[in-house]
Amino acid sequence: MSYSGGDVKAWQRRLRRKLRELVGWMPARPCVLNVRSIWKRDHKLGTIEKIAFTAEEHCDVLAYVCIPRGVEPPYPFMICLQGHSTGMHNSIGVDREKDTRPIKVAGDRDFALGCMARGVAALCIEQRSFGYRRERVQRHVSPHGCHDAVMHSLALGRTLLGERVYDVDRGLDYLAWRGDVDMKRVGVMGNSGGGTISLFAAALLSRLRLAVPSCYLCRWCDCIMSIYHCADNYVPGLLMYAECADVMGLFAPRPVVIVAGRTDPIFPIAGVRKAFGDLKRIYKAAGAAANCKLVVGPGGHRFYAELAWPKILRGFDVCGDVS
Repeated sequence: MSYSGGDVKAWQRRLRRKLRELVGWMPARPCVLNVRSIWKRDHKLGTIEKIAFTAEEHCDVLAYVCIPRGVEPPYPFMICLQGHSTGMHNSIGVDREKDTRPIKVAGDRDFALGCMARGVAALCIEQRSFGYRRERVQRHVSPHGCHDAVMHSLALGRTLLGERVYDVDRGLDYLAWRGDVDMKRVGVMGNSGGGTISLFAAALLSRLRLAVPSCYLCRWCDCIMSIYHCADNYVPGLLMYAECADVMGLFAPRPVVIVAGRTDPIFPIAGVRKAFGDLKRIYKAAGAAANCKLVVGPGGHRFYAELAWPKILRGFDVCGDVS
């Protein structure tokens, strides 16, 4: 089902239907969000509030809501997703256990601070099996934590990837519930495991208007099929139907900024460039070649804020006008 020409929208409908099937079952009817505030603090860049909301029965999501100083509503928002790390606290540059203590975050992964400094609000979601939501009950836990959650999801006819996308969808419900968000200017960004979910969420969730997947877009035959990766990168059966660029192509014509590292050892740049070429062809067929950008940083597996943000801000300028 890879794109081979013709009507882009008709192709997107067919592949998106198959992708929804492959990522697994999730609740058809959303439960009550049950939003709770845990704390709210002033920050030199604005305000940060720690909240919780309910994604599905027995499943709460922790998040930071970051509002930049001097910006009036309705706010443009970026949903920020950390990858394999100690968790969402990196997005606001604080220690996980002592969240009043600032820390230095490597690789420009302090996404929310980058957003606030540029007048963009941020919703930083703690992904399932990471950070505060890591496994703490089992006697033995896998080194990265995600393996156990992947196995549990498969036993339930799901994928961890699909569950994480569902949490982003519920995050969008939260933003709509607030009443002060410009829902035509809501994006998603993340690095590595956060880049994975940024890409799949963009492909599946129509309310997202801008996507910034970092250190993920690559031909799968050049990365997750030839180099060791954690199990949360895989959707059973998907490679029988589509490659990575096809999945990202479901987002066309909405603006996307792909970020990569020239020396990234697990998403090789040659595979990135091939995938981006395939993606660019889909965007060109959709009449939106200008909305598909690639940023390549000089180093490895990390985000590149100074290179990426000019293109991200341009994406925010145009995303409200793209259907």
